[in-house]
Amino acid sequence: MMEPLEKRLEKAMTELREAQEAVARTERELRTASFAAVSSDRAVRATAGPQGELAGIEFLENKHRDMSAQELAASVLEAAGAARLKMNRHVMKAMAPFAEPSSEVPELKGFELDWERIFGPEVLEDDQEAPRAGDRKDAAWRDALGDEEEG
Repeated sequence: MMEPLEKRLEKAMTELREAQEAVARTERELRTASFAAVSSDRAVRATAGPQGELAGIEFLENKHRDMSAQELAASVLEAAGAARLKMNRHVMKAMAPFAEPSSEVPELKGFELDWERIFGPEVLEDDQEAPRAGDRKDAAWRDALGDEEEG
């Protein structure tokens, strides 16, 4: 037997209020979140802020002193990209529950988010697939930077 309309509406309103409160909590948490990553050569630590922006760079153990400009640039780009990816994945995981269908109100089907379009295809890759030193992707960055003349 189908529930009366008033009861279904009450459940939907309760779920809406709970979702609004959860979104507000998640937004507050995301506004202060940051993630750091270290380059594969362990020379640079980069921190990404709440919107994926570069929030900090640290040069570790003075390794940067013995690096060429191209090597240092590659390390910074690698660490910054990895930190941004961690932040993007955190946002995706935090926001995913709000796109799911309602368990209480079958009429609320949820919606799909194209995470790949929002953050890029890397966000959907398994964490274990992250590039490591010597990987083709890492080597391509270093090769491309090494091909340019220093000015």
